[in-house]
Amino acid sequence: MLSDRSVPIVRATLPAIGGALDEITERFYGRLFAAHPELLRDLFNRGNQANGEQRKALAGSIAAFAVALLENPDGRPDAMLSRIAHKHASLGVTSEQYKTVHEHLFAAIVEVLGEAVTPEVARAWDEVYWLMANALIAVEARLYREAGVAEGQVWQAMEIAERRDETADTASFVLRHADGTPTVPFRPGQYVSVRVTLPDGARQIRQYSLSSAPEHPQWRITVKRVDGDPAGEVSSWLHSHARVGDAVEVSAPFGDLVLPEDEKPLLLASAGIGSTPMLSMLNHLAAAGSTRRVVVVHADRSPASHAHAEELRRLVDALPQATLHLWYEEPGDSGARPGRADITLIDLPADTTAYLCGPLPFLRAVRSDLLDRGTAAADIHYEVFGPDLWLGAED
Repeated sequence: MLSDRSVPIVRATLPAIGGALDEITERFYGRLFAAHPELLRDLFNRGNQANGEQRKALAGSIAAFAVALLENPDGRPDAMLSRIAHKHASLGVTSEQYKTVHEHLFAAIVEVLGEAVTPEVARAWDEVYWLMANALIAVEARLYREAGVAEGQVWQAMEIAERRDETADTASFVLRHADGTPTVPFRPGQYVSVRVTLPDGARQIRQYSLSSAPEHPQWRITVKRVDGDPAGEVSSWLHSHARVGDAVEVSAPFGDLVLPEDEKPLLLASAGIGSTPMLSMLNHLAAAGSTRRVVVVHADRSPASHAHAEELRRLVDALPQATLHLWYEEPGDSGARPGRADITLIDLPADTTAYLCGPLPFLRAVRSDLLDRGTAAADIHYEVFGPDLWLGAED
């Protein structure tokens, strides 16, 4: 918790700091990459830097953490910290890097706010930073221990055992160890990072959900090609160059959007490539012979753009208490509903636990509808592909 000395200072300066966070984070990243260009080349997502999404995510996390410290001084925003820590662990972030971030972040704060950053203000916000950083370092240390690796040493050499073009812009890749040893089991819903060397020498990293059954001896990821430069440089490289037999660097599995081991009813709602963690969950439930009530909702552009559509139908059919609800913007004669997914049309048990994955507008719409119909915010879990803009930070 914040010290009694720092609470009034943080409370008084939060509007000014919060209002300037976008400029602060822009200056921060500029300073950081000038001093350490290798971080932009080999660690940070260049696409998210180019479009500003990473700056928004950093600003949102700092503001949300500070607000949480003020509003709930005896607790911590553990859900937010867990999400960040899993992402950091999947990238191989180390505790030493938090010192580097601190140096350049606080220099940026002084640059933007000038004389308003008195020694007292600097001490108070230094306390906020290290409360957040040390909490993340502790969670990340636990994640590394659970993965059985040293801090930051998450990478392993794997090879592509199978490639399948699922739609015009999505391809699935089955990954295996070259020596034939089975992959480690993962929790249904988790993801791995994939690191590739691009033509300019950069080693860029992206996260992809594991879409196979956790118990399967090989992993599968499904990659949607994203247009734009550099927004989709890794997905484009994989689509253009990755072939059966090729070596690829893959992290240990991480991610906290995981299926709970209970019998409560489930809503698995996805849009587009957001179906991939749901496939892992459904594969696991089918392999276990689950009789849980499961409502599956998926939205897509058209039947032709829906990756793994037949697999999704097969898995739902294998679960005796599962139902499938499809929406396509262009349904054709598929039998799906036209337009965007509408959760209000579906009967859901009162104690449903919801898992959502897809683009941010889809997440916002479905989450809002669930809250309106009485689903507890604590029972709504989501995964967004890209920087998290803290959809649930207000809860």
